[in-house]
Amino acid sequence: IVVTSTFSTVDYVVFILLLVLSLAIGLYHACRGWGQHTIGQLLMADRKMTCFPVALSLLATFQSAVAILGVPSEIYQFGTQYWFLGISYFLGLLIPAHVFIPVFYRLHLTSAYEYLELRFNKAVRVCGTVTFIFQMTSVTGVLSFSLQGGLKAVIWTDVFQTLVMFLGQLSVIIVGSAKVGGLGHVWDVASQHGRISGIELDPDPFVRHTFWTLAFGGVFMMLSLYGVNQAQVQRYLSSHTEKAAVLSCYAVFPCQQVVLCMGCLIGLVMFAYYQEYPMSTQQAQAAPDQFVLYFVMDLLKGLPGLPGLFVACLFSGSLSTISSAFNSLATVTMEDLIRPWFPQFSEVQATMLSRILAFGYGLLCLGMAYISSHLGPVLQAAISIFGMVGGPLLGLFCLGMFFPCANPPGAIVGLLAGLIMAFWIGIGSIVTSMGSSMAPSHPNGSSISLPSNLTTVTMTTLMPSTTLSKPAGLQHLYSLSYLWYSAHNSTTVIVVGLIVSLLTGGMRGRTLNPRTIYPVLPKLLALLPMSFQKRLHCRSCSQVGPMLCRLAPPFPVQTPSAPSRFPSIPFFVLPQHPFC
Repeated sequence: IVVTSTFSTVDYVVFILLLVLSLAIGLYHACRGWGQHTIGQLLMADRKMTCFPVALSLLATFQSAVAILGVPSEIYQFGTQYWFLGISYFLGLLIPAHVFIPVFYRLHLTSAYEYLELRFNKAVRVCGTVTFIFQMTSVTGVLSFSLQGGLKAVIWTDVFQTLVMFLGQLSVIIVGSAKVGGLGHVWDVASQHGRISGIELDPDPFVRHTFWTLAFGGVFMMLSLYGVNQAQVQRYLSSHTEKAAVLSCYAVFPCQQVVLCMGCLIGLVMFAYYQEYPMSTQQAQAAPDQFVLYFVMDLLKGLPGLPGLFVACLFSGSLSTISSAFNSLATVTMEDLIRPWFPQFSEVQATMLSRILAFGYGLLCLGMAYISSHLGPVLQAAISIFGMVGGPLLGLFCLGMFFPCANPPGAIVGLLAGLIMAFWIGIGSIVTSMGSSMAPSHPNGSSISLPSNLTTVTMTTLMPSTTLSKPAGLQHLYSLSYLWYSAHNSTTVIVVGLIVSLLTGGMRGRTLNPRTIYPVLPKLLALLPMSFQKRLHCRSCSQVGPMLCRLAPPFPVQTPSAPSRFPSIPFFVLPQHPFC
């Protein structure tokens, strides 16, 4: 007999109340000063946000239903190997705080892609914007309240929804672990059934999850999300000071670790629970991403209000992501595609058009939701899409910031090459995996025991971790781990972009804005003892002459004055390379 758990009246009250509160925050900021909102207030929160709300909003932007459903399902099926992704958060957040945020903030940007015009030209900016729009519409599927209240409403709603997500997940961990005998027993059960993974040091990038894939491939994924994605950059730029923006990025690190741990613990508790209380046949035949929902309803069915809290947690995760997506999509469309061509728009017209754009993107994403449902497990599908499109965008920004000789033709050709490579491998992996099935296994190929009444799990994944026979040729290329997508595609953009730039004369005859360059070499040399810096400085003088050395000192130089738009900004004089 299959007993289907349903919502009680209390669950409906809790669920509706939390959603109404989320909507109320957006409407409050929309109605407050109605008719007096400027485009800066709507899209950038008037650049007056403090560290705390920005940090929680940064966390909530991509801590969506994908993570709430996907991480426990990943742990339930494959074990705790995914937990090592937390190692990548260190560099994945430290680099944006000290590289991307200072460059973006000091340029006083509204759109991250405005940087591309300052560094290259308008054509590169448009290419970057269109790529970003495609990326965000591919991973967003539901309309929300963000079209009315602007970025300030989105940020404060994210704060509220982050707290709801935390309470929902915590309630599941506490009740679930108590019901199966405590977290110690959960760990013992998981260990006995092979769910506690060791450190897999296989360097093969075609193995789905290894230590290197998660710890280093994950860094590039984090950089594409927290370094150059407009949804995050927009939050950094809404901070009232650069220091607050950097601190908000720091604050995300411990929060991300807590969220990852909670997701993994839910997966382990779910596994231990179903060892003691086996799944029904109907549940076992469901998609793996639905296991968490079945688990919550089975676990909390005798506790009115808690199922409603968790489902509200799930919806909060979705709303926090999509509200950020729609606001950022409206921003880049307005600032990169409309305002440059229609500068005569008044503030009232621009504000109204931004709201219409957010609404229109919501309708578009409803259609994309159906397509995304065919891409396999939600966690892997979302990360794959961000890697396929976010990776080339990361490469484009890195090409501009770190390589002064890169020019507009190189940037455009490099971006196109990266996108072609990304979709070639990504679509190839989808096509080759269609119709294939596998049982969950460790990266080394050993099988994992399943719940007592579940002998086989059949699923189609976007990128299988192992197969019965090792693929060869292009089939082998298509099995590249999805966590290496960002690294592979961004590297393609940089390499191709540099080659094309050098073949087309570099920046010769073009103006290079020094504030768009991050001085990698001076920063690295500044870490050396002063005696080594002086030796390198003198050696450079003897080789290329004192004039060039004065133009390119091995350490940063503060300019005595700067244009009014960039007050008190340190910049670095760069060497006049033959191709620059």
